[in-house]
Amino acid sequence: MKIYINNYKNHWLSPYTILEKVLFWKDWDNIDYDTPWVKKWTDRLAPVCRCLQKVLDFVDPKIDYVKIDRWDTWSMDSTLGQIVLPMLKQLKKDKHGAPFVDDIDVPEELRSTSAPPKENEYDTDANHFARWDWVMNEMIFAFECKSDDTWQDRFRSGEHDILWVPVDAEGNEVPKGDHKYTEMRRGPNDTYKCDYDGMKIVQTRITNGFRLFGKYYEALWD
Repeated sequence: MKIYINNYKNHWLSPYTILEKVLFWKDWDNIDYDTPWVKKWTDRLAPVCRCLQKVLDFVDPKIDYVKIDRWDTWSMDSTLGQIVLPMLKQLKKDKHGAPFVDDIDVPEELRSTSAPPKENEYDTDANHFARWDWVMNEMIFAFECKSDDTWQDRFRSGEHDILWVPVDAEGNEVPKGDHKYTEMRRGPNDTYKCDYDGMKIVQTRITNGFRLFGKYYEALWD
C-alpha cells in the first residue's frame, strides 16, 4: 500500500490583496471598496488572478494518491486499523468541537438526562463534550486492540500439555498402530487456564467501539 494525500490547495489571490500590496501607502482601513477607482482596478486584476490560479492549480495540484497491493486485503481490518488508529488519536488531541452523541451510546452518568438543567433550550448540555470524548476513547480502544491482540494474554495463564491419543471411531482409546483416528487430550502436566468470560467482556467493548466508529463516521472531522 502507498498513500500520499497532501494538504488542501487554495491558490486564489484576491485582486483586492494585490491592490493593497501595490498601493501600500494608502489607508485601506478607511477606503470604500465600492469606490469607482478601486472597482476599476480590481475588475482589471480579476482575469489575471483567475489565470494565475489555473496555472498554480496545474503546477501544484491537490494530490490524493492511493495504491492498494494484493496483500493489503488479506487482513483488511488489521491493515485499516494501522491507518485509522493514529488518525483517531490526532483528532482527539486537536479537535475543536463535538457532534451530537445519542444518550443510548454512553453510560448513564454522561447522558443529557444526567446533566444539570440547561439555561436555554438551544444550549448544549454540560455532558455534550464528555459524551464525544467517551465515544472517541472507545473507538481508540477498539483499534488499539485490533492492532495488538496481546490484550488476550492477560486472561491466560499456565502451559499446555497436549497428548494425541489413538482412538477408534467411537472415541475409545486403542493401542497405537491399531487406530485410524487420534484425539487431542490434556496431558497430566497441563496447567493452561483461560478466563473466557473476562475475554468476552473486552471483546464486547471492542465490538461496540467499531459500532460507534461506523455510526459516527461522518462526525470524524475537525
